[in-house]
Amino acid sequence: MSATEPSAPHRARTGAEAPDPGIPLALTGERTVPGIPEENYWFRRHEAAYLRLVDRCAGARVLEAGCGEGYGAALLARTARVVVGLDYDAITAAHVAARYPEVHAVRGNLAQLPLPDGAVDVVANLQVIEHLWDQAGFLAECFRVLRPGGLLLVTTPNRITFSPGRDTPLNPFHTRELAAAELAELLVEAGFAVRELLGLHHGPALRTLDAAHGGSLIDAQVAVVLDGGGWPAGLLADIAGVAAADFEIHAERVDDSLDLVAVAQRLGRP
Repeated sequence: MSATEPSAPHRARTGAEAPDPGIPLALTGERTVPGIPEENYWFRRHEAAYLRLVDRCAGARVLEAGCGEGYGAALLARTARVVVGLDYDAITAAHVAARYPEVHAVRGNLAQLPLPDGAVDVVANLQVIEHLWDQAGFLAECFRVLRPGGLLLVTTPNRITFSPGRDTPLNPFHTRELAAAELAELLVEAGFAVRELLGLHHGPALRTLDAAHGGSLIDAQVAVVLDGGGWPAGLLADIAGVAAADFEIHAERVDDSLDLVAVAQRLGRP
């Protein structure tokens, strides 16, 4: 892929194709979206990481590289000086522009970020790197657009728990999943110092739901999707009630975590 679209922010498309800001993006399995009860567990799991990292963006010029539906970029905009939300998909970028006016929505390629050298203080890349074929090349681009000392915020599924015992990811939209040591190695090779490497876990309320649904709330959801039938009322109610606060993010048992959360700082040339 190549970045063929203009890099200037755009606010909305015109005519009949303009998205309705009140309608969420279609749920394809590639990204999570808010406002869908069946998707709430995954949305809240992602939201928990944004909430943990939002203070890192206070007063900063932020690029969210791979912003998806845009809810995370909007959350980061609560504290940031400016947030650029970048996504390759044209419909997604237009949706972000229409629904989240506090975000400067841009269509562009993660392999060739449409920003000059040293343009931003923070690059946020949450639940995206596992989708990329050239992860090292992407991190080199993050290094380029960050100012010296700038921060790179990365979250990604933990390969050990997300696709256990497999050489290839379970999720068909993922190209390469990472364990904690693999993520740290990639970051260091790209010229970053890893300041924090944390793991996201179920908190007490979610551990109770795990027990209530055969030992794994995640497996219970996956089974419904694979079966293609309707959602059991009890399971759906439990999923719809999940909150971001039900997840814990800390440095203990990182290899056992569900998602990895890394804060890395740009150093000199790798």
